[in-house]
Amino acid sequence: MNILVTGSNGQLGNEMRALAALRSQHKWHLTDVDELDISDEQAVHHYVAGNRIELIVNCAAYTDVEKAEVYPSKAYILNRDAPGYLADAARENGAAIIHISTDYVFNGETCLPYDENEDPDPRSVYGKSKEHGERQVREKCEQAMIIRTSWLYSAHGNNFVKTMLRLGRERDNIDVVFDQVGTPTYASDLMRVIGVIIECGIQPGTYHFSDEGVCSWYDFAMAIFRMAGITNCQVSPIHSSEYRAHAPRPFYAVLDKTKIKTAYGIQIPHWENSLRRCLANMQI
Repeated sequence: MNILVTGSNGQLGNEMRALAALRSQHKWHLTDVDELDISDEQAVHHYVAGNRIELIVNCAAYTDVEKAEVYPSKAYILNRDAPGYLADAARENGAAIIHISTDYVFNGETCLPYDENEDPDPRSVYGKSKEHGERQVREKCEQAMIIRTSWLYSAHGNNFVKTMLRLGRERDNIDVVFDQVGTPTYASDLMRVIGVIIECGIQPGTYHFSDEGVCSWYDFAMAIFRMAGITNCQVSPIHSSEYRAHAPRPFYAVLDKTKIKTAYGIQIPHWENSLRRCLANMQI
């Protein structure tokens, strides 16, 4: 199978590089902006047709939640327009698409895990741009699978785990919000599920995936410090209102994974076990 991966220099994209090395029976086209600018509609159509792409895995996104509030046009180009171009090119060439989305499409005001039937109600520019992207993908390609995930981290790129490790070594104390609750997701775990989907076949629709369990950002930070052996930095819990941010965050963003577990017969690890594996891979 000819598989196009976009955003291959990002957190999930780097994990997809590892999957490509393991699944060499497929022909992988691992691209980032230097190889394929997915905001260029003509370039997208030319690449997909010219390389006879059969599956697109869109890992590319504008993920800076704060900067999206300041530069909304940049977020909408990459999170709304580009997925539409990819989905349209997939349809025209008889290909399928797996598009990665986010828990930020929900308002975070509930107290129960969100399933795929819940109506999106994003509050931030980032969330709104991603929700628009989902719509573009659904409308333009029947063979489309949307996977929403949350609190993604890995050994690559910028993420909460790497930031906490750095701050924990640089500072005597840090403040972390305790009133935002969700589930961390190790990008390697999401990559493994995408690998299962590729081998078992696309089942079109919207799905949720994160690791199992629930925690606050404060709990997550405490677990990182404990597992990394960081003892000289005090972590203090604060309210979201005390954290100066432009973008509103969901207060409760736990995703219900029943649908994807049933469809593909997968087991999902607890977030603490996955965090431990990530830190081991980082040799922390």
